[in-house]
Amino acid sequence: MSSEDEAPAKPSTTAKPAMSRFLRTAGSDSSSSDSDEDSEEDSDADNGDDAESNASNEEDKPQIRILSAVAKRLNEMEATGKVMENALKINDWMAISNEFDKLVRMIQRQHNLSEPIPAFYVRTLVTLETSVNTTLQKEKEAKKKMNASNAKALTAMKQKVKKAVKDNETEVKKYQEDPEAFEREYLNLIARDSTPAAASGPRVAAVGATDDVDEFTTVGKGGKIQQYTSESIFKDLQAVQEARGKKNTDRAEQIRILEILVDVAATSYQRIRVLLALISSRFDYNSSVSTHMPPELWLSAQREVDQLVSIVAADSNYSIQEMTEDYDELVERSPATEKGIVRIRGSIISFIDRLDDEFTRSLQNIDPHGTEYVDRLKDEKVLYCTICRAQAFYEKTSQSDPLGRVIMRRLEHIYSKPDAVVQALEAAVDTSDVKPLTTLTAQGSTSALVHALCVYLYKSGNSLLRTRAMLSHIYHHALQNDFHTARDMLLMSHLQESIHSADVATQILYNRTVVQLGLCAFRSGLIKEAQATLQEIFTTQRVKELLAQGVHQQRFQVMTPEQEKAEKQRQLPFHMHINTELLEAAFLVSSMLVEIPLLASIESEEQKRKVISKPFRRLLDFADRQVFTGPPESTRDHIMQASKALQDGEWEKCRDLIQSIKIWSLMPEAASVKEMLAKRIQEQGLRTYLFTYAPHYSTLSLSLLSRTFSLPLKTVTSLVSKMIWNEELSASLDQSGGVIVFQRIELSRSQQLAQVIADKVAAMVDQNEKALDIKMGGTGGWGERNDGNKNEKRGEQIQERRGRGERTRGARGGARGRGARFSQGLGNQMNSHTGGQRGQ
Repeated sequence: MSSEDEAPAKPSTTAKPAMSRFLRTAGSDSSSSDSDEDSEEDSDADNGDDAESNASNEEDKPQIRILSAVAKRLNEMEATGKVMENALKINDWMAISNEFDKLVRMIQRQHNLSEPIPAFYVRTLVTLETSVNTTLQKEKEAKKKMNASNAKALTAMKQKVKKAVKDNETEVKKYQEDPEAFEREYLNLIARDSTPAAASGPRVAAVGATDDVDEFTTVGKGGKIQQYTSESIFKDLQAVQEARGKKNTDRAEQIRILEILVDVAATSYQRIRVLLALISSRFDYNSSVSTHMPPELWLSAQREVDQLVSIVAADSNYSIQEMTEDYDELVERSPATEKGIVRIRGSIISFIDRLDDEFTRSLQNIDPHGTEYVDRLKDEKVLYCTICRAQAFYEKTSQSDPLGRVIMRRLEHIYSKPDAVVQALEAAVDTSDVKPLTTLTAQGSTSALVHALCVYLYKSGNSLLRTRAMLSHIYHHALQNDFHTARDMLLMSHLQESIHSADVATQILYNRTVVQLGLCAFRSGLIKEAQATLQEIFTTQRVKELLAQGVHQQRFQVMTPEQEKAEKQRQLPFHMHINTELLEAAFLVSSMLVEIPLLASIESEEQKRKVISKPFRRLLDFADRQVFTGPPESTRDHIMQASKALQDGEWEKCRDLIQSIKIWSLMPEAASVKEMLAKRIQEQGLRTYLFTYAPHYSTLSLSLLSRTFSLPLKTVTSLVSKMIWNEELSASLDQSGGVIVFQRIELSRSQQLAQVIADKVAAMVDQNEKALDIKMGGTGGWGERNDGNKNEKRGEQIQERRGRGERTRGARGGARGRGARFSQGLGNQMNSHTGGQRGQ
């Protein structure tokens, strides 16, 4: 041990003048890291020596030996080894196990400092391995066994020693072959490492003697001076990259070093290499998946990505690519040495993806109802500019694969936003020094910009990008109220047939597109199309989960923490949410305008059970069972009471209830939507009235219908003609007299039974076809659409059923329940005006 202590002790004496200068001038605690590593004996000796220096001359002061960091660590290891030797003598394996864990931690710390493994540790491993095997053999033969805790510790030590020997297999073999040679080699390594420190001691001391300015030199671990220059930049960069990902690595210190290297970089190649490492280190700073990247760190990474793109965009002799030939990373490269373009291994699109993902994750973790969310959302403008700059770089270098990915990122930021927001984002791009070829200024409108970006992705070879581009394009058309174009694109793409096999994010985008298409149809006044489109989502009763706007909690199913974390990670930020209350209002109103006339046209209870909208029918049945109905409070209450009013022929009350729903104010062009709804309620009120009271009239005046429902005579005539043509109404139109002439078709009992049997057979055929599809591997579920004709077939079946109902209407004999309630009201008024005759 004396020989090992003497080697590092020499340079420590030469550093004494520098230490004295430090104590004399600064008086700070910047050397606390060194003083913390001193042992208690050394600190006591120092205190004693300071006390003696006040009473005696410097000549009488005893010699002080200051140990180096390496020697102190070795002393700690040997002290631990002595404790293990003592425990080994009394067969205390619990103490041995604890001390061995401490020794392994010391070795790990020494390994992080890039110091050689001490010969003492290898010798201890060999000794422990022999002792463990000997003790186990004795334990098998002994009559009196050791206690359970000691035996358990012995078994654990066997595994620990075995693992340690395997990790240091090379050193153990060298030691077993020649222990003395191994120890000499270790001493030589220690002496060689300490030589530079000894040589630098007099120089630092000389500076301290001649210069009294209070300046400090940055030193690294082991007391070595750290100097970063452009000549050694690649070695420093390699050292940082080798420490990346290791245990006990200070990530903040790595980022600080790389920031210094960016400043000292002299060439474009050096700056590119350092920036690539610096951006990666910033993303590694927060390794936890559950939390988001701090905004300050994110903004720094975003600025460095911009700087990186600016360098490669300004100098075309340098290019960053994911796939390059192997090259020496410690050698400077330039266009002259490479005889052309210098290709550097890296990925700008990966940085763009990470920036975008971290931005989304931060929005997911911030309270959307506070000001912090709005402030964070303002950073989307700089992120969008960075994406556009990356697109310009890839367009210039003709890298098709990353270009498609970056265009998809750009498209995801604008496809669902209003024109004003897109114009604000594009205005920031116009001020940038690096611009892509496709901009809002060049295209003229947001629709043209989205179209140009989507067309490029349609031509790419990536099927996932094509699918997402198609869905984004359809969504944008629906947002612009271009329903027919969006519907045709969705049907021609046949995405509904293969979307079940897509990834979760694409399925969420598909659901959002379908919902936006339904809202577009509703805003355009296409009530049947809106009801049929939205019904696919609302039938599942998991609207928020399908739109990634909330986690659906099932009654008898508990999610694991991993599943819950995955669900939260795929949730959309709050500003991208589609208002589910507005969505439900549109769906229920559409269902009301479709279902109420249908209910009025059906006379048998069995046919009434065949519903179009189960969610609406369920709410309507619940409302009918209520004994007392108070004033409407929620959106559902308004719609249910409006449905009852429409059933009773009170279309004005129905209109007032629907228009009083406050959620319509969140819809763009709310006034036109309310006007459209009033018109549709008038038309469906007329249809409901004709279905309900046709058996009570032989003729009915068109002009009276026009005045009663406040509709133009032309509109009334058109509606009645369509009902007659579709065989929904058994009547004829007398245009000369301006009246509807109702006809009666009386069916016999056998004909009525034949119709019931035919309906049941049709239902059995339908069930058999579904069972056959499932057995043959056909895809079923809420997302199934067969050739886009599902709704048309459904409409044909409804019309056929209505036609059969009209042919049997003459056999009813009297007024139904709703007719009896209303017979003293509007029916008597219309009869007195027309002078029509009651049914004979």
